[in-house]
Amino acid sequence: MEVFQSILLGFQVALTPLNLSLCLVGCLIGTLIGVLPGIGPAATIALLLPVTFALPPATAIIMLSGIFYGAMYGGSTTAILVNIPGEAAAAITCIDGYQMARQGRAGPALGIAAFGSFIAGTVGVFFLMIVAPPVAEFALKFGPPEIFSIMVFGLTILSYLSSGSLIKAFMMALIGLFIGMVGIDISGVFRFTFGIPDFYDGIGLVPLLMGLFGIAEVLTNLEQPIIRQVFESKIKGLLPNREDWRASIKPIFRGTLIGFLMGVIPGPSNTISSFVSYAMEKRLSKNPERFGKGTIEGVAGPESANNSACAGNFIPVLTLGIPTSAVMAVIVGAFIIHGVTPGPLLIKNNPDIFWGTIASMYIGNIMLLVLNLPLISIWVKVLKIPYGILFPLIFLFCFVGAYANNNSLMELNVMIFFGLVGYLMKKTGFEPAPLVMAYILCPFMEEAFRQSLLKSHGDLTIFISRPISATILIMAFLFIAMNIFTGLKKKRKKLLEKIELENN
Repeated sequence: MEVFQSILLGFQVALTPLNLSLCLVGCLIGTLIGVLPGIGPAATIALLLPVTFALPPATAIIMLSGIFYGAMYGGSTTAILVNIPGEAAAAITCIDGYQMARQGRAGPALGIAAFGSFIAGTVGVFFLMIVAPPVAEFALKFGPPEIFSIMVFGLTILSYLSSGSLIKAFMMALIGLFIGMVGIDISGVFRFTFGIPDFYDGIGLVPLLMGLFGIAEVLTNLEQPIIRQVFESKIKGLLPNREDWRASIKPIFRGTLIGFLMGVIPGPSNTISSFVSYAMEKRLSKNPERFGKGTIEGVAGPESANNSACAGNFIPVLTLGIPTSAVMAVIVGAFIIHGVTPGPLLIKNNPDIFWGTIASMYIGNIMLLVLNLPLISIWVKVLKIPYGILFPLIFLFCFVGAYANNNSLMELNVMIFFGLVGYLMKKTGFEPAPLVMAYILCPFMEEAFRQSLLKSHGDLTIFISRPISATILIMAFLFIAMNIFTGLKKKRKKLLEKIELENN
């Protein structure tokens, strides 16, 4: 009963004119970003952080969250009409969605993607509303040693945030920790400032994010021209018929459950859950040979899974303050910029933000359903805009946003520097998510470590003598061991394949 009373508070926050209008803006921007291949939600949220400075914290988080789950809706449009996933999570939708479009059934494909996303998103938010409060209540039992251990566990998630080498991920984490230590520490000592006054308060989060995600993304896209050949057949009848619903309803609910459960797991859960959903539907189907030739189940399941995963992504962030993906890391950065610490105390200290964000997701899902279907013809026209027109506008927004942050040319230089660094990282197989996550967690980790040692009078065994802390550290160790084992297994498999080819 207390949960439902709290969600009423959330709706009071979310239904204010300002929050309602900016929820709509976030959903629209998110859908547009999902439609445009090459521009992801992480980069968009990073670019729009300066816009939120003058907004109340709850309003800012509501808008930025809308961009995230709105992008999941928009990704299916390009997958079905262009055979290019607007979002990585929509990649699997291309297989059957585009074939449906070629058969003159683009309307039902787009319709079931929208309805499936709405159902999954709404059910996922309901699960979030039920699960998050008890998790946060349990986390309130954490003292400094447990908080430090959970931060260590958060850093081990780096192995899942990176699709490449584990060593490269931890190298990025170390660099992120170094950047996070720049400035004046707790005891008043200047660290790594090189005598530059602008660095006394540390490296700015906004220019760092805008550089690594915004500038670097544009530079990378410029050397990879995107050819968009929109399927030109007329989109007739967006509402799926009775047979479409009969075939889709079970995949939608299976995808919803898969997406939510996988959303809590670190890594690109939106993408993974959509692929898992597709594989499950193909396995459970009585006619698996229809998959890949334009079956609606191949659209309904994955689209439901990636939208439900969005709600699951918010559980670790709202209850423990740990981001499990690049997008969530940027959203945690938005919390910090607005002076709010996500984690166990969020529900107690900032119930308006906690419940307002959850309530706004219900409203946002309704907005997206109402808006998406009528706007499809507009999104098709947007797809034809050359990237050569888009990228100067993105650059302009980056430069204005970075300078307006503190009216500082140094922040502009920081953004350009990290933009070039981010570009080189992409070229060499390094990923920015581990760096950003380590940078964000660094001050909390350092503070918890110092408090723990003060409490134990310098005894390091405090981290393993307390049951919860020890359990979390064991989990962190197992995560690393699993990743190393998986890597060695892949290397062994490649070596055996190479030997077999040489023998043949």
